This record gives sequence, structure tokens and C-alpha cells, in this order.
Amino acid sequence: MKEERKILKALNTSFYHPQQKLWSLVNSSENWILVTELFKGKYVVNHQQPTQSLPKVVLNENALNALAETEKTMTLKAFSHNTVKAYRNELIYFFKYFENRNYSDVNKAEIENYVFMLIKKYKISLTKQNQLINAIKCYYEHVLKKDRTFYNIQRPNKESKLPNVLSKLDIEKLLNSPNNLKHQTMLSTIYSAGLRISELLNLRIEDIDSKQGHIFVKAAKGKKDRYTVLSPILLKLLRKYYLQYKPSYWLFEGQEGGKYSASSVQKVLRKAVKATNVSAWTTPHTLRHSFATHLMQDGLNMRIIQKLLGHNSSKTTEIYTHVLNINNKTVQSPLDGLYLNMKINNNKQNNKKANDNSAAK
Repeated sequence: MKEERKILKALNTSFYHPQQKLWSLVNSSENWILVTELFKGKYVVNHQQPTQSLPKVVLNENALNALAETEKTMTLKAFSHNTVKAYRNELIYFFKYFENRNYSDVNKAEIENYVFMLIKKYKISLTKQNQLINAIKCYYEHVLKKDRTFYNIQRPNKESKLPNVLSKLDIEKLLNSPNNLKHQTMLSTIYSAGLRISELLNLRIEDIDSKQGHIFVKAAKGKKDRYTVLSPILLKLLRKYYLQYKPSYWLFEGQEGGKYSASSVQKVLRKAVKATNVSAWTTPHTLRHSFATHLMQDGLNMRIIQKLLGHNSSKTTEIYTHVLNINNKTVQSPLDGLYLNMKINNNKQNNKKANDNSAAK
């Protein structure tokens, strides 16, 4: 196995995933040929059945009218652009499925059967199931004005996933990796202030308040404004960046002006991840997760962390307690306490016996 690992390591595009303890290659025809030639008789191919994708559909007039009315209602109620787009995509297939029906007459059992069909036939994810049900609820509640009890549809259990968090050492490696000042400043800003990628891209120059020592985050998730911390170290980096790049309105702008793109930030991070060999699952949101976890490790009050992150509920923030470092340096097992007490008691007894013997002499 050592020889095979050495060969794989030398291949172009090979990447080691330390947390999973495995190697990967880019899935290309050239790499397939290399693998079959180099590891002939030493590999097994696990074939996975491809999931069937939803077909393109053409809606009739009834469905188009329902879709247009739903989009209009969502826009008037100031739903976010992403929510309108997501719900619209889900409702296209729902309206197609029942296009020859009066949608008001479709009952709960029929809706559940429709969701079940998508799960069985198209293997839709838990996230997509919830999004689909929310879109259907939106139509019946906001457009048709149905009673809320009508939407009591069976939902999948929510997956309990722990956020991906990097160590402080890995964060340091990542932030020091980019040679480009703008790239380094963007990654540092996400981690230093606990920002979502959209919040980073929406920052204006005026949102950096050096006098008050905070960053203003405008119309974040849920259309909520908030303040987050402005690190003095980040402020120095931002000033250096500003003098070099001289952005006009947005704090981080593209080469042609306007907002920097999310895909470009992701590319910057991917390059840093590859250069530093930290967890391959790292995303820009990992920096936000790490910000919260590191503050919690340093003993900052959870309520303050909640405010910095912009969470509505403390329960959302509490998930970071599950990823705090758990080891024998941070937590004492009750066994250690028992053993320590036993040792103390034994020492006391031995000292007492020694004193008694000394007195008898």
C-alpha cells in the first residue's frame, strides 16, 4: 500500500483529505486511464445509480396564471429575491402536476402523495423537500388565503449536522496564504467579523466605522441590520487595502467596478485551502462558523455571539457548543475525580499509619 500511495501522491491533481484520511483525483478521462494502468488489478469501482432529474415542463394557462399570481404576491410581501426564485422553481412542477385541476380543490392527502412521488422517483433531498412544502404553503396561505391548518403536511426530520470548524492554527494558515492583498483582506474580514459571503459583498466603505469600532451589516439575512466587531488588526489591513485599491462605493469591487462576485471569493478560498492543505470541506461559511466557535472557546457570552452573528434565536447559536474542543485538556472525566479522591484518601491513611507507628515507638 505504501508504494501505491506514493504513486497516487505524485499524480497531477491528487489531493489528500486529512479528516477523511483519503486521496482524491479530479474525475477526468485522463486520470481514469492513469488509474487503470497504474493500479491494474488493485482497485474496485463502486458504481452509483445516477438520480433521475426533473424534466423540463410546459405549463398550460391555468398553471401560468397561478404561478404569476404567486410571484406577484411574494413580491408585494417583500420576499427576498432568492426565496421568490426558489419557490417559483418548486411550484412550476407542482402546478404542472395538478394543471387540469382546480388548485383550490387539491387536498392535503394529494399534496403528500405528490411529495412522496418526488422523493421516490427523483430522490429529492431533505432540504428540497422542506423548500417544496414551504412553497406549497406559501401558495395556499398567501394566494388562496386558505386556513393554516390546511398546511399540516408531514415533513422530514431535520438533519442534525455540526458546522465545519477550523482550528485557530488552520485559520492562521489560510489568512496568510494569499499573496494578493485584496484576497487576504476579504478572507480576513469574513473570519474577523463572522460574516456571511453575501454580507461581505454588500459591505460599503461607509459601513466600516473606525471611531466606534464596529462594522455595520445592512439588510442581512431576514432583512435585518446589525453591528459586528471591527478588529483593530483588520482595520489596519483595510486601510492598507484601501490605499492600494481605492474602491469607490462597495468595499470590495471587481476589476470592472461593481460588487465583487461570490464565485470569485470561493475561488480565492479554494486556492488557499489547496495551498495550506486544511480541510477540503472548507467554505467561506466555515470562516463564520470558526469565528463563533473561537469566541465561545475564549469565554465570550453566548448572547453577545448571537448578536454578532445576527441569529434570531439562541438555539441557533447553541450549536457551536457541540463543536468546542472536547479532550482531556478541556474536560475532566469523572473517573479522574474518583481516582484523585481515592489517591488522596490512600495518602491520608498511609500518613495516619506512619504517624501511629511513630507515636508507638
